[in-house]
Amino acid sequence: MSVDEKKQPRRLCFVTIGATASFNSLISACLESRFLEALSRAGYTNLLIQYGKEGEAIFNRVTSGIGTSKQTELIINGFNFNRLGLGQEMRAAKGGPNDSQGVVISHAGSGTILDALRIGVPIIVVPNPELLDNHQAELAEALESQGYVVHGRLDNLHAAIAESEELRKRSQSWPPVNSGRHRRTNGLAGVMDEEMGFLD
Repeated sequence: MSVDEKKQPRRLCFVTIGATASFNSLISACLESRFLEALSRAGYTNLLIQYGKEGEAIFNRVTSGIGTSKQTELIINGFNFNRLGLGQEMRAAKGGPNDSQGVVISHAGSGTILDALRIGVPIIVVPNPELLDNHQAELAEALESQGYVVHGRLDNLHAAIAESEELRKRSQSWPPVNSGRHRRTNGLAGVMDEEMGFLD
């Protein structure tokens, strides 16, 4: 390792599609040249993609074609699934004493969103338009309007990187602080309402 490599802190963009549904269009969007260029301009050094069971072939195909471009300064890795959860990857995106703060890009799964909010790492939420009868776009829009996430779009994902920097500057703590009688709300329903921000 050279002296320059030792000086440069790692900055990680972690992408997850979740454990249940495939989301190949998100994998492809995160490997487009304009997205990779946006990461490089923002000082990212690493891109880690959790691509799921069905995404490995597309990940391997696209990354094999990136080799000759100048985007190879980004270290790109991927994996299928982590039985222990994604907490380690999210904390790596959060950064630490020797690393810069990064970002998480996720499908609009509520569990993943809550994990990122609890850790305090900026998250770009990208609804999967291929799923039927889901409310992912509504969830992403609601959380963005409250200032907790960036609502990312597959056709314009590179722009979300700059938006995530703005989100980092104005980040809010999670869970939301509630007042009055809501602070004493007990039971599972009260906990879920508080976690989802339904209490004023």
